[in-house]
Order: sequence, then C-alpha cells, then structure tokens
Amino acid sequence: MYRSALNDEKELLRQVAGGDERAFTRIFDHYHQRLGHHIFRITRSEQVAEELVHDVFLKIWRNRELLVEIENFPVYLFVISKNAALNALKKLAAEKMKFTGLDEAAEGEAEPDDYRYALIDEAIDQLPPQQRQVYLLSRHQRLSYHEIALQMGLSKETVKKYLQIATAAIITYIGKSVKMSPILVLKIFF
Repeated sequence: MYRSALNDEKELLRQVAGGDERAFTRIFDHYHQRLGHHIFRITRSEQVAEELVHDVFLKIWRNRELLVEIENFPVYLFVISKNAALNALKKLAAEKMKFTGLDEAAEGEAEPDDYRYALIDEAIDQLPPQQRQVYLLSRHQRLSYHEIALQMGLSKETVKKYLQIATAAIITYIGKSVKMSPILVLKIFF
C-alpha cells in the first residue's frame, strides 16, 4: 500500500526500538506529513490532526521495543492514527453533547443512554411506514434482507435501499436535534 522511501526501514525500526533518537527522527520526518493528511481527512481539523500526529509518535516512542515485531510499519502507523482520530472524535462529540444540553436534558428523568434511545425512537417514528417497518425488522428483529423481502413482498434490493434511506434519515434527524454532524452522530448513537 504505502511503500517506504526509507532505506532498510526494518533496520531503522530496530534502531528506534533500541532507543536511537536520530533513527526515530528520520521515521518521524518521513511519515509525519502523510500521517497528518490522513488524520485530517478523518477529523477535518488541522489543530486536532497536528496534536494527534504528535500523540501517535509519542506512543510509538514509548512503545518502541515493540517495533521489531511489526511487519508492515506504514499500515501499523495508519491504523493507530485512525484509531486515535476516531477516539478524538468520540471525545469531541461527548464534549459537544454536554454543551448542547443532551446530558442535562436527561438528568433527573432518565439516564443519558435512555435519552439517546428516545431520540432514535423519535427519528424512527418520522420514517415513512415501509421504511420504518424495514428498519425495525432489520435492526430490532435482526431479520436478513431476504427474510424481510419475503415478509413484506419486496425485492432484496428494495429492502437494502429502504434500510439505507431510513438509516440516513435517522442520522440526519438526530444530528439536527442535537446540532451535531452526521459523523459524530454515528460515533455516539450507532
């Protein structure tokens, strides 16, 4: 996938594992810009991307002894950066929920999870009848596309399309209700 231009990357990683700071600097210099672009595509924030690049490389330095066991360093690097970016989005979403009053709205009456489920139920209630039925059969009764198609007299492709449309409509409804982007809605609610 990503071919390294570094000469003998395995040897360089072995040196980093042994505590060689110059080898670590070479790895950092080689990957930090691509990693920043990768994280930015996920977070859409230059500031968050920059912070996460440094966090990822700090984690690599702290766990440097493990580098000798890694077969494909670029893939490893991009996977841990993706996970860091998704965790950062979840944290930002949780903070945003506090600011939008989601937690306060549920306080005293119900648990925050109960409030989230209530929002999902409201969104489902807004769906057209067939989309609602397809969604409920799929998500609540765990029926396959084939089983839903047979039960409702629809084609499997129609079932699939209804489920996609229903899911998008639910995400949009929740996003508007809590003033949150669809990506953050997915991370928190689904």
